[in-house]
Amino acid sequence: MDRTAVITTDERLINAPVALTTCDREPIHIPGSVQPHGFLLALQESTRRIVHASANTAALLGIAASDLLGAGLERLLSPAQVAEVEQRYAALTQDAQLLSVQLAQLPDRPHYKLILHRYDQLLWLEFEPVPATEKGAALDLPTLNAALGQMLSAGSVLEFCQRAVDEIRALTGFDRVLMYRFAEDASGEVVAEAKRADLEPFLGLHYPATDIPQQARALYLKNWLRFIPDVDYVPAPLVPVLHPTAGRPPDMTHAVLRSVSPIHLEYLRNMGVAATMTISVIQDGKLWGLMTCHHLSPRLLSYELRELCLFIGKTFSALLANKQQHDDYAYQLHIRQTQARLFEHVGRQANFLEGLYQHTPTVKDVFECGGAAICFADSIITLGATPSQAQIRELTQWLGQHMREDVFYTNSYAEHNPAGLAMRGTASGVLAISLAQEPGDYLIWFRPEQLQTVTWAGKTQKAEVLRDGQLQLSPRQSFDAWRQLVDNTALPWRQLEVAAAEEIRLHLADVRLKIFNELQARAADLNRLNAELERSNDELDSFAYVASHDLKEPLRGIHNYSVFLLEDYADQLDADGVSKLQTLVRLSQRMEALIESLLQLSRLGRQELTVSETNMGEVVAEILELLQPRLEQLRTTVTVVEPLPTLRCDRIRVQEVLINLLTNAMRYHDAPEGAVRIGVAPAGVTGPRGTGNPQDYYVFYVQDDGIGIDPRHHHTIFKIFKRLHAQDKYGGGTGAGLAIARKMIERHDGELWVESVLGQGATFYFSLSKYL
Repeated sequence: MDRTAVITTDERLINAPVALTTCDREPIHIPGSVQPHGFLLALQESTRRIVHASANTAALLGIAASDLLGAGLERLLSPAQVAEVEQRYAALTQDAQLLSVQLAQLPDRPHYKLILHRYDQLLWLEFEPVPATEKGAALDLPTLNAALGQMLSAGSVLEFCQRAVDEIRALTGFDRVLMYRFAEDASGEVVAEAKRADLEPFLGLHYPATDIPQQARALYLKNWLRFIPDVDYVPAPLVPVLHPTAGRPPDMTHAVLRSVSPIHLEYLRNMGVAATMTISVIQDGKLWGLMTCHHLSPRLLSYELRELCLFIGKTFSALLANKQQHDDYAYQLHIRQTQARLFEHVGRQANFLEGLYQHTPTVKDVFECGGAAICFADSIITLGATPSQAQIRELTQWLGQHMREDVFYTNSYAEHNPAGLAMRGTASGVLAISLAQEPGDYLIWFRPEQLQTVTWAGKTQKAEVLRDGQLQLSPRQSFDAWRQLVDNTALPWRQLEVAAAEEIRLHLADVRLKIFNELQARAADLNRLNAELERSNDELDSFAYVASHDLKEPLRGIHNYSVFLLEDYADQLDADGVSKLQTLVRLSQRMEALIESLLQLSRLGRQELTVSETNMGEVVAEILELLQPRLEQLRTTVTVVEPLPTLRCDRIRVQEVLINLLTNAMRYHDAPEGAVRIGVAPAGVTGPRGTGNPQDYYVFYVQDDGIGIDPRHHHTIFKIFKRLHAQDKYGGGTGAGLAIARKMIERHDGELWVESVLGQGATFYFSLSKYL
């Protein structure tokens, strides 16, 4: 049963003082009194005789209430008007009907608005005087049409609420009109406001459910409009107070003059409100919210104007579902569009995770949330406002132990895990999806504690708590109470968000399955290629053997016989013949060097490294000693920037690399003297491929002041047999040295690269792992 549909009262409290401890049981539907801006008569259904009259008839009519008891309406109305009222009785229900009457039996024949309804076995007649000039807007169809047109044009629920309060204020002239919306826990929030410019704003204020007791909510469902023109009124009691047959005051649920709770009047006074009107907003039989009007001085509105406001309120209630559907559709469309773009990013990336955060929109943008975290393969990537990495790891551990389904969501993580208290500022609300069958991989969205998303506009001082020994209520104290109620709680996740999160989980599962299948296919291809490569390597071994034995042997014969011819028959040949023999000797020597280089390069990929602890300082010293004659001949000075580290590597291979780089530094030089520096590069220097973590490598350099290399050739020089200069320049060579050196470094899981500008020397870098 809907809790708001039940009036929970204690009739023993009739005529008893009302305190905070009893206001939730106050029988507000049977107050036994009316507001004195009009008077009330209650007639017995069968006799049509007055059985109740409000005590203020003496002041308004000059007739004591007791003198009206037992009388008929002819005591006040003309026979024609009595007959008109009698005609209404047959079809009369709890819904009010309006007549304009003149109290013809009184000396000044005053005009009144007569509001009739039937309830609690009584016929209720409420009279409101018609002043000479009624306060309120003109009651014409163009005004109503314009008001409804403004409301209908709203594009969202919040805009709909704002248009409604704007129109109500324009029609009534109240100083402030609020739209108050109830949450699932029955607490409320001011979501729209129209006010005088000089008033403190109430927009965004939150109030606890206890501010509006259960029985008051039930009355709001039955009676759509409540009006208090002057909160300082003195109630006019019914005479007599008790129902003629029920032994209690008559039920005034539908009476427009019904007196209201004293504690509510005190509440309004503490707010500085002198007059108020409240219109219910009802959806599917439940109280969705209230339109509340405040005025800082007493204000009497005509019944017709109040009915017009009620019509607007009922129209608002009828159209609210459509606006909510529009909002839901707009949000759902946002989710769908964001999902589609996100899935596109995921599909385009080699690493599907990068599609979740490296492009806009990110996975955080799918929902209205504070932040998101991608937890995958022991790494955590955060977006927006999130808990710390340590807190997220603790959360994933908790999810691994307690998450029973593929999707977990809560608006109060601290209720499930006390550790959630420490992260409530960013993650009171958690929506998580599992990315794998094994625990540890999750996609998580976070919502902050709701308290931290609430803003209070206006003054910040505390209201008085006690006055003359009594607790006084005010909006400020109500806000404090709400803050305690929503502690550790975030805005709840909507079902369409949970469903969308499940769709994301399924899509990512499909992507991972596709990647797995592709990896399996690639693994099969790789196995096939490895087999082909192994066969090719065998063929290359055979070729290397042929190049080593079958090719080199006849080549050596050609070289030797050419030399013999020069030695034994040079004097029998002319100069041209001798020159051709010398060219033959030189070409055979070059061919032998090319074959040797090719043989060396082919063996590098198959030979295992002989790794040992190697002192690089000692290696460099040995090389410099070996090359000392050549250095002196080319007048080259080598500076070693010490200290050089000790690391694990293949000493012979690294020595060959350094010899090649030093030899090139000496040869490619135009100046009479040259300078070369050898050392370790500072931290942060990495190669173009960025192999591994830079912290795991030493980067060495060999720097010269020679002719330099044009940047467009930086890649070319590492290709086998590629030379940038003629064979007879800079000492010749096969052009295989740098290709062989790079291959040696790559076998060490490192890189070899160059940085140089033509004419400004060159710096060759190579990296070696610290943990080989």
